[in-house]
Amino acid sequence: MTNVLEWLEASALRLPNKPAVADPAGAMTFAELRAASASVGTWLAGRMRPRTAVALYLEKSPLALAGMLGAVYAGGFYSVLDVRQTPTRLASICQSLQPACILTDRVNLERAHQLFDGLGYQVAPLEDVALTATDEDALLAIRAQATDVDPLYVNFTSGSTGTPKGVVVGHRSVIDFIPTLDRTFGIGEDDVLANQAPFDFDVSVKDIYSGLLQGATVRLVPRDYFVNPTQLMDYLCDTGATTLIWAVSALCFISIMGGLDYRVPKSIRRVMFSGEVMPPKQLREWQHHLPGAQYVNLYGPTEITCNCTYFVVDRVYKKGEVIPMGQPFPNEKVFLLGPDDTLVSEAGVEGEVCVSGTALGLGYLGDPDRTAEAFVQNPLNDRWLERIYRTGDLATYDDAGNLVYASRKDHQIKHLGQRIELGDIEAAAQAVEGVQRACCLYDHRRKRIHLVYMGDVPKEELFGALKVALPQYMVPNKVHQTEQLPLTKNGKIDRRALEEAVGIKR
Repeated sequence: MTNVLEWLEASALRLPNKPAVADPAGAMTFAELRAASASVGTWLAGRMRPRTAVALYLEKSPLALAGMLGAVYAGGFYSVLDVRQTPTRLASICQSLQPACILTDRVNLERAHQLFDGLGYQVAPLEDVALTATDEDALLAIRAQATDVDPLYVNFTSGSTGTPKGVVVGHRSVIDFIPTLDRTFGIGEDDVLANQAPFDFDVSVKDIYSGLLQGATVRLVPRDYFVNPTQLMDYLCDTGATTLIWAVSALCFISIMGGLDYRVPKSIRRVMFSGEVMPPKQLREWQHHLPGAQYVNLYGPTEITCNCTYFVVDRVYKKGEVIPMGQPFPNEKVFLLGPDDTLVSEAGVEGEVCVSGTALGLGYLGDPDRTAEAFVQNPLNDRWLERIYRTGDLATYDDAGNLVYASRKDHQIKHLGQRIELGDIEAAAQAVEGVQRACCLYDHRRKRIHLVYMGDVPKEELFGALKVALPQYMVPNKVHQTEQLPLTKNGKIDRRALEEAVGIKR
């Protein structure tokens, strides 16, 4: 196959009346999703060239998914804009995208006009666009000229310079990864995937395309449910969710807020998490309440199409232990390079995680310099072109041959003459009884280590425990207690917001 729409079309033929995607407000069957997507594609086809971007400014919904797939029917690629982004950031993203138009819904229509009319972009409400009469001949002609290396979507991630990076992912990468993911973990037609991630975050790719491929139902969990644990748990239970492919912070929200003590969604068969290191004490809460579920640690940045390694959790992890990243997925080569670009293979020796294979993205949209820095020729191969992605993540091998995450390269500091991984301090803090989550920051100007934590242990007690657990040069200079750690829209700890809160200036 060469196009992800083939999955939608096959499921629409096989299971036309089965719900494909649903939220508390409504649902679309596979036949309805296919029809709405084709209508949107027909409308777009008269207004854009193939391989052109379409932006969507709205919250996730069944209609939003039809808009995304409509962009693909028109031969283009989609990018979902976070409605909570600042006007400045949205303008920067659109400057990179140069979208043919911006699709929205009636709830966000007025705001979309305010934001984008002045920038010269056409704004259209999806509710009207989806009523367009489908021109199947036009759509077939578009499909005939398409290739499997055409762009499918662009997700924007934070850049170290403050300018968003648009990661371009093609059809072939998704076509390679999703069937492998589903085979590995047994995701099938009878599953109900409870989608946590917003559509502009690549974790949602696993929900969306597993649903389309398998004929499974994707249940969209509204964003505001993640501030109300009882409402969230009722939704998971009442919809019969079987599969959670969630960010670590979302799972921790439930365990920390006592959601599992309120109601246990016993239909859940697998819990898969990624994005950050999972604190063992929070995973133990899930394992205690759902002992029969499969727990999987997934690893991988947006640039390699969701994930490149996995580890099936086979026991209960204790305080201070780190759950491994595990082994590469089939058809993905994951290896470590040392500082001098030599292969690291011995246990306990740190190296940068590098990835090659079909799942690699197509680079950064309109940014050849950044692309050339991250997507490079494999330095171990001088015989043919072998593109790899350098993740910037540091890892080691354990004695069983599993990769184990260490830290980010940019979270490695030199303090008091010593090289320190901030992740090491975070792990030591999270091993202390009464600490729920922790984040370590470094003030490069004042040469001070800051630790921010959630939990009921007094600061003085935590500070004393860290003095025992860590070498003196790693003990934080300042410890801050907080009720909540700020999160980015993708569910990761917002380090920049924390830096501002504790008074660290860049």
